[in-house]
Amino acid sequence: MNWWQAFLLGIVQGLTEFLPVSSSGHLMIFKELMGVDAEGFLDFTVTVHMATVLSTIVVFWSVIKNIVKGFFKFSYNDETDYLFKIIVSMIPVGIVGVFFKDKVESLFGNNLFTVAIFLIITAVLLYLADKPFNRKDKVCKSAGSDCRNGISYWQAFVVGIGQACSVAPGLSRSGTTIATGLICGVKREVIAQFSFLMVLIPIIGEQFLNIAGGFSGLSGDTIGWLPLTMGFISAFLSGLFACKVMISIVKKAKLIWFSLYCLVVALLILIFI
Repeated sequence: MNWWQAFLLGIVQGLTEFLPVSSSGHLMIFKELMGVDAEGFLDFTVTVHMATVLSTIVVFWSVIKNIVKGFFKFSYNDETDYLFKIIVSMIPVGIVGVFFKDKVESLFGNNLFTVAIFLIITAVLLYLADKPFNRKDKVCKSAGSDCRNGISYWQAFVVGIGQACSVAPGLSRSGTTIATGLICGVKREVIAQFSFLMVLIPIIGEQFLNIAGGFSGLSGDTIGWLPLTMGFISAFLSGLFACKVMISIVKKAKLIWFSLYCLVVALLILIFI
């Protein structure tokens, strides 16, 4: 992998990590289109994923800081409630990651046909999320602890199940969590923030497991320091942009356009692979 390939793949990662179109799927697609060598690609994906984690932290720094400060007041306040619901949302993906990671990877594999199928599923979820279902009975209206912060514990858990399912390549993490939240009645402005914050620890944990399993990027031996650096910078900057844009889109715009995009990409893959 040379520096310009790394730079372009970093942009792909940064944009698609937050847009509901599957970053893992698009990295695989562009890797094949650009003829990138498989050697060292795991190191590269770890690097660019950490870049998008950093961009998320930057965008939500004030929110994260307030949550931490509220937690250390050692009382059940809004911040503690929000943190506990994030923890609840992480239970499903934690179970999958710890006990079934190898089985999931062997089941789905890393091929473009699998990516295409799960992009279609992503398209269906985004389409359903935009449908005008009557969800008034599901939306949190109470000021009680269960509905505090605009999301209940059961909604947080259901959104967490969506995140656990998105380990499949081509099933968008942000698309699945946002769509699941909207379908089960979480308001747009609430799920826009919650969906990005809830994935921070699982992504960091996933990348830590990858590092423990054989990451050698710190030495720069596999693909070199320049490609890793260029990939990190482009993923971070494009991630900052995409994160802010996606928050605005979820709050105001229709997700059906992303649904159509995923469907078109999936059909192109099925036609040309």
